[in-house]
Amino acid sequence: MSHPQEPTACDPYDADRPLNMRCACGRVHGADRAGVLPEDKLEASLMKALFPVDSVRRGFLRAVGAGTARAAIASVFPLGALQAMAQEKAPLEKTKLKIGFIPITCATPLIMAHPLGFYQKQGLDVEVVKTAGWALIRDKMLNKEYDATHFLSPMPLAISMGAGSNAVPMNVATIQNTNGQAITLANKHKDRRDPKTWKGLKFAVPFEYSMHNFLLRYYVAEAGLNPDTDIQIRVVPPPEMVANLRAGNIDGYLGPDPFNQRAVFEEIGFIHLLTRDLWNGHPCCAFGTSTEFIEKNPNTFAALLRSVLTASAMARDPKNRELIAKVIAPAQYLNQPETVLMQVLTGKFADGLGNIRTVPDRADFDPIPWQSMAVWMLTQMKRWGYVKGDIDYRQIAEKVFLLTDAKKRMKDLGQLVPDGAYPKFTIMGKVFDPAKPDDYLKSFAIAKMA
Repeated sequence: MSHPQEPTACDPYDADRPLNMRCACGRVHGADRAGVLPEDKLEASLMKALFPVDSVRRGFLRAVGAGTARAAIASVFPLGALQAMAQEKAPLEKTKLKIGFIPITCATPLIMAHPLGFYQKQGLDVEVVKTAGWALIRDKMLNKEYDATHFLSPMPLAISMGAGSNAVPMNVATIQNTNGQAITLANKHKDRRDPKTWKGLKFAVPFEYSMHNFLLRYYVAEAGLNPDTDIQIRVVPPPEMVANLRAGNIDGYLGPDPFNQRAVFEEIGFIHLLTRDLWNGHPCCAFGTSTEFIEKNPNTFAALLRSVLTASAMARDPKNRELIAKVIAPAQYLNQPETVLMQVLTGKFADGLGNIRTVPDRADFDPIPWQSMAVWMLTQMKRWGYVKGDIDYRQIAEKVFLLTDAKKRMKDLGQLVPDGAYPKFTIMGKVFDPAKPDDYLKSFAIAKMA
């Protein structure tokens, strides 16, 4: 007995369908294709490259429509930039690569670049490898088991300086995400929203050299608590945070999504605050590699950078977020319910306190590795005793955060390139001037530095 096929989305980009054969929509797109201009063929080829799996491509077309799809392609891959890239004939030194990642939404650009074909488009055969924790990421980079990786943005600074490991020069090529974190507390603490009352509580962060650790310390210190003596801070890999909260091993965590939203989904915790409310636009994770890899494989590094920057541009557009949630949800990537990822990426979410909130910039993917971000991280590493003695802030920031490379590749891709290198930031109402890092450090009442 035959069964009717499920209707499929119109796919005018199906270049494999013979000319004049009817599409599922009933139209004959082949006749149109017979006389298309070269740039139209390029658009069709690009759509196939971006979405090599037919069902994913058709799902995208069904979700946004052909017109929106064309606009999205044009915004991410301007034709002029593609032609310029086609003229870049430098051979890749290495094409088969391993890239590590932790299964969190912070890694969205470098993860989505895999199923959407962005690496492949640059001639790269990339394996993205799910990794259990940040110490393992560090070790695999030091042992050269990974070619490049998802980093916490302070990690390349720490590794380059020999803080917590042997000193090996590492680099931040792009910031993977801005905002996108939260402080989550166990439901039993709904009456302890004031951090002044948190003395004795146990908190988790994903790693010592993380924005999570530095922001949690900053937040409780502003409330008058010493994070080294008044609360406990322990390292817990992100995928284990929800289970530890459920078991009562911790009272809360400042961690990455989707695990803040997952605690709400599991009805064991609530979102106390989003880290964007501490520092709107703060960096979190990064994409990077070793200085040695870049020196030995400059063309491969450039191709990697183009791939990730292209993904970042797509991820920044709110209209793409629902599609991206579907793309990164499967087991080989985040292994999370789509509804949880949708809440994180769209910014419309339940907070566990009975509210449905709408915060469009809950998570963003601005790739610019501002060197003033590196300077701020260095001030906090010094503030809490992770590094000792005098620090040449600018020298380290400019050596590790590859701002010039990121801007060059963004310009090659036709993306907007902002001016400057050392913008000021405001954290909890206090302005950070990267030109005066030591004055900033001296302004804190609570610190561990000698």
